[in-house]
Amino acid sequence: MGIRAILSAAFFAIVCFGSIPLRAENPVKEKQDRFNLAVECIKRFEGWHGNHLPYVGYGHKLLPGETFRPDMSEAQADSLLRADLRKLCRMCSRFGKDSLLVATLSYNVGYYRLVGYGKIPKSRLIQKLEAGDRDIYEDFIKYCHYRGKKIPSIERRRKEEYALLYIQ
Repeated sequence: MGIRAILSAAFFAIVCFGSIPLRAENPVKEKQDRFNLAVECIKRFEGWHGNHLPYVGYGHKLLPGETFRPDMSEAQADSLLRADLRKLCRMCSRFGKDSLLVATLSYNVGYYRLVGYGKIPKSRLIQKLEAGDRDIYEDFIKYCHYRGKKIPSIERRRKEEYALLYIQ
C-alpha cells in the first residue's frame, strides 16, 4: 500500500471514527507505520526547501560544518529527514508513547523551545507530560503561530499531526 493510500485511509478513519485503528499484531511494525506517517506528514507540510538556506531538503536546518546542498536528491532529503526525526525521537524517548508526537512538533518548532534551555522556559505541554497529564490537545495545537500571528495552515498541520500520532 502506497503512502498516499495510507494517508487517505488515516484521514477516512479520523473523519469516521475519530482515531486511527493502528492495532498491529506486531508492535515493531506499528511503530514503523506511525514513524512513516510522521515522515510523510512532515514532508507534505514542510514542502521542498530548495534554495531557502539555511534550510535544505524537507526542512533540515544546516548546522555549522554541514555541507548538504539545496540541490540534494529527494532520496537524500528523505534520508536526512528520517535521521533528524530518529534523533529527536531518542531525545524525546522519556515521553513514552508520546515521544513521536513531541519529536514531530520539535522538528518544526525546535526541541529547546519545548523542553526549555537557559532563558527559554519549559513549555506547558512538556510540564503536563512530565506530570503524567496527557490531556495535551489544546497545548499541542497552540503551536500554530508565526511572528505572533495565528496561521491557519500551521493549525491544520498540528491537528493532523495530533490525529495521526496521538496514542490513546
